Amino acid sequence: MSWYASLANRWWPPRWLYATYERSVLGHLDRSALPRHVAVLADGNRRWARMNAPGQPLVAGYRAGAERLEEFVEWCDDADLQVITLWVLSTENLQRSQADELGDLLGVIEQLVADLAATKRWRVRAVGALELLPDDMASSLQTSSDSTAGVDGMQVNVAVAYGGRMELRDAVRSLLLEKAAEGKTLEEVAVTVDIDEISQHLYTKGQPDPDLIIRTSGEQRLSGFLLWQSAHSEFYFCEALWPDFRRVDFVRALRSYTQRERRFGK
Repeated sequence: MSWYASLANRWWPPRWLYATYERSVLGHLDRSALPRHVAVLADGNRRWARMNAPGQPLVAGYRAGAERLEEFVEWCDDADLQVITLWVLSTENLQRSQADELGDLLGVIEQLVADLAATKRWRVRAVGALELLPDDMASSLQTSSDSTAGVDGMQVNVAVAYGGRMELRDAVRSLLLEKAAEGKTLEEVAVTVDIDEISQHLYTKGQPDPDLIIRTSGEQRLSGFLLWQSAHSEFYFCEALWPDFRRVDFVRALRSYTQRERRFGK
């Protein structure tokens, strides 16, 4: 490829053209049809690092991904969404063999949550099996979450050490302990427990289920994300690696959602 062609590919189309397109699409969206809760699997940070920062530690990809997550929160706020959930670390990720890589990733996540909370614009909450994290990190995440408890803004869930099966396990355990405290026997619980009671013990209790789930990097699976809550969600899969996910991609996801007829299993 010639030098001129390489330069043209880098700068075309120009940012102002994308911005004009974004505003046009957003302006024609039916705001009443937008999702209340959007969840995202921000996938592809490691692959992005290998492609865009060869020879550098993979933390370069995690940092680029965190920067894009902060931008994504802004985009969601601009669209007047009520709740967003960002999956940044699965329980399986905790089993990575390279301790240095995991430590770098945990550091990036801790800073991301602190930065989001520091804006005092959103209610930030770390959700997941935080007991699996190093004690100092779990404490930091809790402190950041607590600092936004009184904020009247969009709910931002950051799923850390999260696994769908583990969430269901924790929900059942919490429900059984609650019923035991009420003096209920196991037999009584087995007969009377209903769906709403289980929902009240999920990490996202009290919040609407996700209307739209976005996954980047071309993968077309949920990998256990929000197993219970996603029963009637709409899905949008994007080829871009997460650090390359643009606002125009987000706008297209919203447009796709508003054009669908939701049946809720009926």
